[in-house]
Amino acid sequence: MAKKKSPSISVFFPCYNDERSIGKLIDDAHGLLPTLAKKFEVIVVDDGSHDGSPKVLREYKKKYPKTFRPIFHAKNKGYGGALKDGFKNSRYDLVFYTDGDGQYDVTELPLLYSLMTKDVNFINGIKMERQDFAYRVIVGNFYALCMRWAFMLPVYDVDCDFRLVRKSLLSKISLKGNSGSICIELVKKSQKAGARFRQVSVHHYPRQFGNSQFFNPEHLFKTFSEIIHLWWKLMVEERTSQNKNGKN
Repeated sequence: MAKKKSPSISVFFPCYNDERSIGKLIDDAHGLLPTLAKKFEVIVVDDGSHDGSPKVLREYKKKYPKTFRPIFHAKNKGYGGALKDGFKNSRYDLVFYTDGDGQYDVTELPLLYSLMTKDVNFINGIKMERQDFAYRVIVGNFYALCMRWAFMLPVYDVDCDFRLVRKSLLSKISLKGNSGSICIELVKKSQKAGARFRQVSVHHYPRQFGNSQFFNPEHLFKTFSEIIHLWWKLMVEERTSQNKNGKN
């Protein structure tokens, strides 16, 4: 646990049809954050949910009128779109996010916070043991390995959406992706911006409600199309440009 309070922290959760899990995350965050920060805020980016999520969020706005802000997308913008809005609307020194499906425990945030020393600006989680169906564990591990190799990433588990980042670092990068590729983009562009990383193991829990959108064929096609474009942009074009400039 941290011994002193942080000046300020923003916590946000992307939410898509998470009406049965999002409330607990908001409550857990409000129970934890006063022990860490002098100033804090909790944000939920509802990405065009068509279940009862918007109603739940409006009720929580009444419960925490000063510290909770819901953001509503009229149409689904994709996971990347939700994350971009979360980062954009986070006002404080440190920014933490995790998914609204409840597969990570918000109360483990102090593990990340304790590692956020003056010489560090990006803390990335590592799933201790992925609690999903066997085929998802296999595919997920293979995916993480391939992305780590293809993009020369400085983190072990780019697919672990349990992150604490300094706002000052986020202000140096521009995120473009609208799919799950944004996780790779976030880590790689942060690395290029001079980020100093640390990693810590966190628990991963079985999904109790709803279904993951990742294995939807349309979603998979969009994600891997963005990954290919991102790889070409960051790993080929930029390196070619650097080589040309070095020769001049």
